[in-house]
Amino acid sequence: MQGLSDFSNRVAIVTGASSGIGSGLARMLARRGARVVLVARRRERLEALAAEITASGGTALALPCDVEQRAEVEAATAAVVERFGRIDLLVNNAGYNRHVLFKDHDVADIERMMRVNYSSVVYWIKAALPAMRAQGSGWIVNLSSVAGKLGQPDEAAYAATKFAVAGLSESLTYELDPLGIHVLCVYPALVRTEMFGEEALARMPARVKANFIEVDQFCSSVLEALARGAYEVTVPRYIGFAYLVRLLLPSTFRRQTAKLRLPTLPDLTT
Repeated sequence: MQGLSDFSNRVAIVTGASSGIGSGLARMLARRGARVVLVARRRERLEALAAEITASGGTALALPCDVEQRAEVEAATAAVVERFGRIDLLVNNAGYNRHVLFKDHDVADIERMMRVNYSSVVYWIKAALPAMRAQGSGWIVNLSSVAGKLGQPDEAAYAATKFAVAGLSESLTYELDPLGIHVLCVYPALVRTEMFGEEALARMPARVKANFIEVDQFCSSVLEALARGAYEVTVPRYIGFAYLVRLLLPSTFRRQTAKLRLPTLPDLTT
């Protein structure tokens, strides 16, 4: 499958576009000529971003939508096809995390996290597939997480949702390639966004907090991977070394993860 590097007049849907990685990718895609559809719940933020992109000479459509509601996703997709006639790129970025031990994590929130982080990806892909199949081409970018490859303490439910996204994405690379539709799964480590507020940072080791990267750096890496036709990319790429350690020396990896992460969790044994 050919990579995507020419975004001129491409129609790109970005979920979770009201902040962080989503807004960063939307801006970058618009600068490269894409007609960007901005999806999130926060209408005011979407409209402000759409106005910013338009003022800079780009094309953007603010489309408020609650991604955990399948009917809303299907209606939003229909609105995009009606407006632009096609969907070239779907970026499934919407999601959230909560740093909390599993024993203390409310089941209702665990279920909601699965709907937002995983089920919404299913809804959007299913809704966009008919348009992509009709045009014989398309690109799908799914945001997983390093926690979708390496389970982490204090993020059990989140890791589960991201493992699900990873498994779905890998399976779809085989199924959708013959249809001319490319799937890229992205595994971010630590990107400086609103997701990491003071409460989350307080539960992270100091040496981990020193490894944050900026949104624009992350977004550039995603678009570079898309251009070369990659099926997956970890950002930053050096984190791939941890995957290798986990594979070859699993006991060592477990000991080191526990040694690094557990001392920062004061409620671990209460």
